[in-house]
Amino acid sequence: MIDLHIHSTASDGTDSPAKIIDKSIDLNLYAIALTDHDTVSGIDEFLNNVATKNIIGIPGVEIAMLWKNREYHILGYWIDHKNRRLLDLLQLIRDNRKSRNHKIISKLNNNGLNINLEEILQKAKGESVGRPHIASVLVEKGYFPTIKDVFSTCLATGGTGYVPRILPTPEEAINTIKEAGGIAIWAHPFHRGKAGNNFQENLEYFIKLGLAGIEAYYPEFSQNQHNKAIQAASDNGLTLSGGTDYHGSNQPGINLGTGRGNLQIPNKVYDKLLDYYSKS
Repeated sequence: MIDLHIHSTASDGTDSPAKIIDKSIDLNLYAIALTDHDTVSGIDEFLNNVATKNIIGIPGVEIAMLWKNREYHILGYWIDHKNRRLLDLLQLIRDNRKSRNHKIISKLNNNGLNINLEEILQKAKGESVGRPHIASVLVEKGYFPTIKDVFSTCLATGGTGYVPRILPTPEEAINTIKEAGGIAIWAHPFHRGKAGNNFQENLEYFIKLGLAGIEAYYPEFSQNQHNKAIQAASDNGLTLSGGTDYHGSNQPGINLGTGRGNLQIPNKVYDKLLDYYSKS
């Protein structure tokens, strides 16, 4: 089995890149990809450790983008994590995150929740700091029982502390991944209803920009969504990917390699993905 959607302490996960590799080996995984949100700061540790282990490691990233007032995510695989254009785009996204964090904190304070930036930075171990870190602090301070409760009440769209993000366009995100030598995969296209009735329209647009594939194996997908993603990839000459979207204890119930316990992503998905990448 494989897992090509994993987050570490470089963004909002709770396991270091090295620990993720060790856990993956214990689970007998064949291949993994490190895909932190808007940062590649964990890639060096990831590649240095995976080079000495009996497991395949793909350097990756997950980039959020804005299209028609909706947020979508793109995974970049086999990226050159030192590419200047990529680094500049990720830095811009993180700078916008910082500005957003200040606004979120202000709104939370105005709603009687005593939280400050220093506490959030202490919780975050990497350079990409965001809502999961804020949520963790609020849970630790006893304001909410779970991170899920924080999001549903405060941090999700419409919540009392919600602040919209400033994000790159799909053209900027996909072109940057391609320029960094990678291939672009549409992450969890049906997750939380983000594709909606516009799935085919969005897919066609992303393909025009250079989309290479679709994440079809995902813990939150129904069998129908899984099948729809596979069919769409087949119809449009795209490759497939899959992963758990593992965040460690920041996302309880999602296990490395198996998601909620029943996700199985076969090795052939990696083999076909590699073949697509080699020919691109």
